Amino acid sequence: MIKDREPISMSESLEYVSKDDEKGKEVIGFLRKFVKLDSKKAKELRDKLQGLELMKLREEDISKIIDALPETAAELNKIFSEVSLDEEEIKKILDMVKELK
Repeated sequence: MIKDREPISMSESLEYVSKDDEKGKEVIGFLRKFVKLDSKKAKELRDKLQGLELMKLREEDISKIIDALPETAAELNKIFSEVSLDEEEIKKILDMVKELK
């Protein structure tokens, strides 16, 4: 049952998948192929990115940043299709990603 609609990263979603049944194990196996951070670090990165209080940074964007862990401004700008970030915003976000990678 869906209780809340909140964008989360693949790392964070692992906490909500049942490890007790076969289907849950398949989902976990699939997600682990793409996950780059454990859920604790993903939550920490989410908190730090939210702490930047950038107006252009939406929850959906934060989830995508956690999943992709961009290393360059070009990679980061691919996530933001509706807005463009200035150099200072890009630097702040990339510094947070590098710190927790």
